[in-house]
Amino acid sequence: MKKMGVGVIGTGFVGPAHVEAVNRCGIAEVVAIAGSSAQKAQETAARLGVDRVYGNYAELIKDPDISVIHNCTPNHLHFAINKAVIAAGKHVISEKPLAMDSREAKLLLSATERSKVVHAVVYNYRHYPMVAQLRAMIQEGELGEIYAVHGSYLQDWLLHETDYNWRVDPRLGGVSRAIADIGSHWLDLVQFLLNQPVVELIADLRTFLPVRKRSTSAVGTFGRSTTPHHIAVDVKTEDYASVLFSLKNEIPGALTVSQMSAGRKNRLFLQVDGSLQSAAWDQEQPEILWLGRRDQPNETLLKDPHLLKEKARAYAHYPAGHGEAWADALKNFMLEVYQHISSRKKGGKNSPGFATFYNGCDAAVLVDKICVSSRQRRWVKTGLK
Repeated sequence: MKKMGVGVIGTGFVGPAHVEAVNRCGIAEVVAIAGSSAQKAQETAARLGVDRVYGNYAELIKDPDISVIHNCTPNHLHFAINKAVIAAGKHVISEKPLAMDSREAKLLLSATERSKVVHAVVYNYRHYPMVAQLRAMIQEGELGEIYAVHGSYLQDWLLHETDYNWRVDPRLGGVSRAIADIGSHWLDLVQFLLNQPVVELIADLRTFLPVRKRSTSAVGTFGRSTTPHHIAVDVKTEDYASVLFSLKNEIPGALTVSQMSAGRKNRLFLQVDGSLQSAAWDQEQPEILWLGRRDQPNETLLKDPHLLKEKARAYAHYPAGHGEAWADALKNFMLEVYQHISSRKKGGKNSPGFATFYNGCDAAVLVDKICVSSRQRRWVKTGLK
């Protein structure tokens, strides 16, 4: 059976990760890559074994052999590219954020509702085996009544004044950085786990380095400047954020986000406190689910397909002791999206477990409301339902 043809737009950090994840699924095949220039596309395609290249996204979208397009470009390009893909009637998988703000996100969502395309946003932390295990335990009442949820998403790749990336520039990354870039992942995950939206919040955003030194040579995401030549740049986006919030069923939550926490590389941590037990998960130790109890010994549950619930077992492709982490969760996300596309073509009515443009739009609303709350120093309603 012929595999679905896939096009990937973007040659930076995440584009190649998409190519690898798609090809691992076995359902689809990346047949073309587009970059900001033909040279960049050619270099990336040669490294990844992709034959077809385009120097701009418009040409890739027109390719008749491509039915699914991945948008892996910087944030300021997301809206225009997603809109063009939908208009072409092709399925779209977009990196987050869906767009630069909630207004643009709502326009994209409206466009998908008028089309027949499958749409997805890459919130891949949903697709770790131990996250699926935690969600199933919550749904089955094993934690008891949920009292609270709290945690953080901490990185250190922007700790120094010479650390700079396009995400720092609001014209390219948006008015929010730490919250939009990583905080949105945490908030999506919590709403997914507890199956209810954030309805009210108060936030405090801080910029610790109001001036950064941008390298005169290109530095990739998570890269470090190696040149002594820099340009001073005023910084308006946040380095740090604290958010208190309430979910729909009045469950309180607390989130800390930082891209300047020394030693923390990509630590998404969350804990759900219930009346029977608590459960905690740390993305930097992804195969461990910690279970805390008052009157019994605490437990550390390791990823073992034989010990996991059915949904979680579907995400664990290797035996216990064989590590599965970020790249595998991305592959699980892709597999679920492409299985949905395949079944949809056959007339199936699967309800997707992956994040769609509806979730991407909700995330954009939350980012906007967090920015409003911080500016106005007050609690705000989100309007999410």
